[in-house]
Amino acid sequence: MRRYFIIILLMCMVGVASAQRPVYTHEYNDKKLLKEAKAWLKKGEWRQGFESASPHESVNVIDFYLQYKNNPEQWKALFQYLAKTDLQSLEKGKHEIPGSNLVISVEDSENAPLEKRNSESHYNNIDFQYCVKGVERFGIIDHVTSVPKDKYKKDVIHYNYDKSRVRFYDSSPDKFFIFFPGDWHIAKVANDTNDQSIRVCVIKVEWKDNEIISKRKQH
Repeated sequence: MRRYFIIILLMCMVGVASAQRPVYTHEYNDKKLLKEAKAWLKKGEWRQGFESASPHESVNVIDFYLQYKNNPEQWKALFQYLAKTDLQSLEKGKHEIPGSNLVISVEDSENAPLEKRNSESHYNNIDFQYCVKGVERFGIIDHVTSVPKDKYKKDVIHYNYDKSRVRFYDSSPDKFFIFFPGDWHIAKVANDTNDQSIRVCVIKVEWKDNEIISKRKQH
């Protein structure tokens, strides 16, 4: 009888989770902050001369704004490097970014079926990903119906997730993706074409506490 009750309880829990609105990124209930972030993004000073691509629509604009403000030298170095570097001809492998402690990893790789790709998120680092050749498909998974499937280790954790709730986005040369700790994602998913070859540039940037929000709370 007890086992039957537990099964019913679990089924109810799953049902409740499935009925809830999906959550795909960290949500800020601050209209003023959102307005500030959008104005900052539009102004474009963050570009540092990099005009080849803009943030994809999935990028959390508030996280981008806050992280850039809290760690400006690293982000400036990142975009200055992208502005001055031919990423198509750059030798594959890891390269240090001048004026920072950042490293760009240039990967000539292949997309794979969804079931062969791992979902992941990070606590201490931000994934900046820019596919400069081919089409990389990204999946972003729902927080409500996803659960960790292993222990957090080496700044990565993987999830079991509901495939029906995954949002998929295909890369294009004029867009870059940024995955903050609140963006649980899947990279290098096979697209709908016959060509799965890609060149993707990945830069990990340290996540900084949101000092702007902390200061607001103090006043």
